[in-house]
Amino acid sequence: MAGIGFELRHMLRKNTLLSVVQAYAYAGVIGSGPWVFSIVGILLIGIFSASVVVPGYLVTQFQTSVTYLVASSLILTGLVQLAFTRFISDRLFEKQQELVLANLHGLLLIVLLVAGILGSVALFVVLPGQGLLYRLLMLAGFTLMCGVWILTVLLSGMKRYKAIVVLFGLSYLLIVAGALFMRRWGLEGLLGGFVIGNYVLLAGMWLLVVREFNPTGSYIAFDFLRRNMLYPSLMAIGLLYNLGIWADKFMFWYFPPTSQAIVGGLRASLIYDLPVFLSYLSIIPGMAVFLVRIETDFVEYYDKFYDAVRSGGSLGYIETMRDEMVYSIQQGLGEIAKIQTLAVLVTFVAGPALLDGLGISRLYLPLLHVQVIGAGLQVGLMAILNVFFYLDQRRIVLLLCMEFVLLNVVLTGLTMYFGAAFYGYGFALSTLITLSTGLALLTRSLNQLEYRTFMLQ
Repeated sequence: MAGIGFELRHMLRKNTLLSVVQAYAYAGVIGSGPWVFSIVGILLIGIFSASVVVPGYLVTQFQTSVTYLVASSLILTGLVQLAFTRFISDRLFEKQQELVLANLHGLLLIVLLVAGILGSVALFVVLPGQGLLYRLLMLAGFTLMCGVWILTVLLSGMKRYKAIVVLFGLSYLLIVAGALFMRRWGLEGLLGGFVIGNYVLLAGMWLLVVREFNPTGSYIAFDFLRRNMLYPSLMAIGLLYNLGIWADKFMFWYFPPTSQAIVGGLRASLIYDLPVFLSYLSIIPGMAVFLVRIETDFVEYYDKFYDAVRSGGSLGYIETMRDEMVYSIQQGLGEIAKIQTLAVLVTFVAGPALLDGLGISRLYLPLLHVQVIGAGLQVGLMAILNVFFYLDQRRIVLLLCMEFVLLNVVLTGLTMYFGAAFYGYGFALSTLITLSTGLALLTRSLNQLEYRTFMLQ
């Protein structure tokens, strides 16, 4: 639990306005850096290539192809991300660091093999009739991104946030440069730059893990496949959470009135994708608050609470630490609500100018407002889920993820039925209802924390 939490606490101990700003800015960059680099990088490629790549729709095909690569790789690797992180966490707690690298290699072998098989099938089912080079680049991009997500979640679990941000920044700088250099070759050139950048990103992350865990003994192992180490609940949570996030997007992509064919069987929704794209940039402040509060106040009292439990601390001290944990959660959620409310207000005021600057019709404005609210609620939901993970309440997290997926599918379907005026409300409402359920369950869990800790072990 050291790493970024230690650095943030060191900054905040100075107790000056500058140190507070510095801590939140640092957390914002660390927490949001990877996807900000991703979004900005793909946007820059589109902007700089629009006047060079002829015909212009090839840029749209590139951006759509990358979006599908991201979505499909996240959903597939969601099956193993959380479960493998728990496996590694347990091995580190047991001082068995020599098992980390070998099992990482075993997981990467399985993931890349499955991704290669599924990707190969998709080339013939989803992209029939497309050029051979384009299909091979899509296959390479899909398998590479699956490996990237595995290493990203492992490095995140190790609290190597700065390394992740630096690697993503350098890799997407290379992606932009490579895509712009090869844009003369059209769609394949743009996609080739993306594949090269992700190869460098994957290699850089792997070298970082090798440096952290020097190879000793066997180079490949499959201990994580043992029955008592599989954690099926975490596998289901990872899959369902990613499905919940992407469900409404896929529905809009394949609902004929809101989408259009882009390349092969890949479709996009111009009316829905742009507001979603912009709304996720608005949650950077909320992610900064989330990271600061979770990694400083909450983790500090969480550690003290369970240290006191393990070492036989007094009941009064244990109850005090429990109260401090609750207070830190309340403060963190309150600050997230305030900062995201401010982000919503800024979007309402600056939204027209933002759309005008990007050359986007103001008809997208109502949908942008709804999506910004939904994205802000998602930050709150992430915070709630993270607390439940700390408390090892996997059943509750699984229930919330199931609710999230079901509500997003049903409510998004209803908004499609009622027409364009309701687009976006499905995701926002499903996130709001799931967040409300999570808050109620979290309140009950915290009220029963001492009982669960002592009586259910």
